[in-house]
This record gives sequence, C-alpha cells and structure tokens, in this order.
Amino acid sequence: MKIVLTLVGMALVTIAPRVLPLLLLSTRKLPGWLRTWLEYIPVAVLAAMLLPALMTMDGSINLASDNMFLWISIPCFVVAWRTRSLLGTVGTGLLLVMAARWLGW
Repeated sequence: MKIVLTLVGMALVTIAPRVLPLLLLSTRKLPGWLRTWLEYIPVAVLAAMLLPALMTMDGSINLASDNMFLWISIPCFVVAWRTRSLLGTVGTGLLLVMAARWLGW
C-alpha cells in the first residue's frame, strides 16, 4: 500500500505543476510583460542544468583545456544562438566531439 501511495503522490507532484497553470491561465489574457518573462524560463532552466555539468569534472570546477565538453559547448552555443536550430546545434556538438575524440582529446 505504501508503494501505491508513493506512486500516486509522485504522479500528482509531477502532473500538478504542468496541469494547474494550463487550467488556470488558458482562458485568461496574460499581459505582454508576463508573456515575455515566461519565454525566458526554458532558457534559464537549461542553463541552470547545463552549466554545472559543463564546468565540473570529478566534483570540482575545471576550466582547463582538458575539459573537452566545456570548450566544445562554446561553438554549440554560437550555432544555437545564430541559427535557433536544435538539429544544427546537436549536429555541431556531435561532430565536434567525434572530431575531438578522433584527434585524441
């Protein structure tokens, strides 16, 4: 019974933040400043998840030249910013990582 209650609780906690705003805000006209502010949330969340993963190796900050993923992320960010293409950004990252590995980095 504990497992079932835990699963139901986890489902509610996962679904509620997605469904409640949709139900509450779908019939309302949001002010322009709020819509603009909300557009930045995905970028902020992505940056908050990516930056620690890119800057740390083995539990400590590593900005040295041996942190391949940090340095390869820079051209990927440029491609993402200039093209706004997920496929182009992922493709750039894959090609650069493959080339770096092939060159022995």
